[in-house]
Amino acid sequence: MLLPTTQLLVGGQSVQAEVAATEQSRSYGLMNRSALPDNHGMLFVFEHPGNVCFWMKDTLIPLSIAFIDEQGKITNIENMQPQSLTSHCPVRPIRYALEMEQGWFSARQIGPGTVVENLPRP
Repeated sequence: MLLPTTQLLVGGQSVQAEVAATEQSRSYGLMNRSALPDNHGMLFVFEHPGNVCFWMKDTLIPLSIAFIDEQGKITNIENMQPQSLTSHCPVRPIRYALEMEQGWFSARQIGPGTVVENLPRP
């Protein structure tokens, strides 16, 4: 599935993100991929703020997910294991979620409160 991309700034770090803004693209996410290029991820965009949880049933690579509120601030970051049904949820309503290779955020000392810039508007 080819998705549009956008350039984000996460704590000053440049990220090329595929944009999953439809129900179909959000449901498919990064399933069945074996790798991600450096500084590349997937941005999930929701029409309305909410408490949306994620799992990794058919996802083959370990990921970290940053939950992002309507103001562009990261609320929390969770590490997710491949092919797991464990739910990972935001601590408060979000408008966006950014999945990156596991450890990407911690390696750059990015955590809750970090601002994500250039987010597309739903």
